[in-house]
Amino acid sequence: MSGTRLPTQHPAPDTRHGTQHSAPSTQHPVIIYGINPVIEALRAKRATSVRVSRADQRVADVIKLADAQGVEIHRVAASELDRLTRGAAHQGVVADTKEREPVGVEDLVSGATGAPLIVVLDSIEDPHNVGAILRSVDAAGADGVVRQSRHAAALDGAAAKASAGAVAHVKVAEVVNIARALEDLKEAGVWTVGLAGDAPKRYDEVDLTLPTALVVGAEGTGLRRLVRERCDWLVSIPMAGHVQSLNVSVATGIALFEAVRQRRAR
Repeated sequence: MSGTRLPTQHPAPDTRHGTQHSAPSTQHPVIIYGINPVIEALRAKRATSVRVSRADQRVADVIKLADAQGVEIHRVAASELDRLTRGAAHQGVVADTKEREPVGVEDLVSGATGAPLIVVLDSIEDPHNVGAILRSVDAAGADGVVRQSRHAAALDGAAAKASAGAVAHVKVAEVVNIARALEDLKEAGVWTVGLAGDAPKRYDEVDLTLPTALVVGAEGTGLRRLVRERCDWLVSIPMAGHVQSLNVSVATGIALFEAVRQRRAR
């Protein structure tokens, strides 16, 4: 992958089909739990209230941060947090958070400080995988995630916990149609690189220093046909062992940090 794709001006939104940019926001304020997710939500100024059921140093740090921001703090029984989280491992801390601000594909591109690096999720619904990918996106300093608004894991609970709080910081563009979103990215000058186990080209053989969107599909099914066809390149991660596939969040992390490696080596 060489050369430069010149950005083109986005056309006006086509309201007849509703697939031009991001989907209308359907999310509502959500509950997150766990010490790290709540701390990061407070640091991002997204938490509106905090409930705690423990009294130790780590929880005291949460309370101190919440108090400094004027966020309501409620001391409750552990059974109430068990009820709110449906028995999840909440570590004695739960927070209510603000609704996420709508973000479009074009916002991820225009908001990049360098060559955009974006991850596109195709039909990934498992909240643990989504959360782990968000954690890698944040760690790699990437510019955000694009995902379909339908059949998507809620960015609360398990996803927030798996992200170790990164969900509070990573920009997420919700779109109606992933294939159309890839066309929007191309129009904005971004190369689309799909991860596919059967691709002959290795993931480290493409130039990821260019504006890049890494496209990853669900485990088992991989990229859907229309999404696959719209990728500029399909690449694979070579497997040397007996198992011929990686968890999607692990594969995404490998590709992201290959992009980081290439960009630092320039």
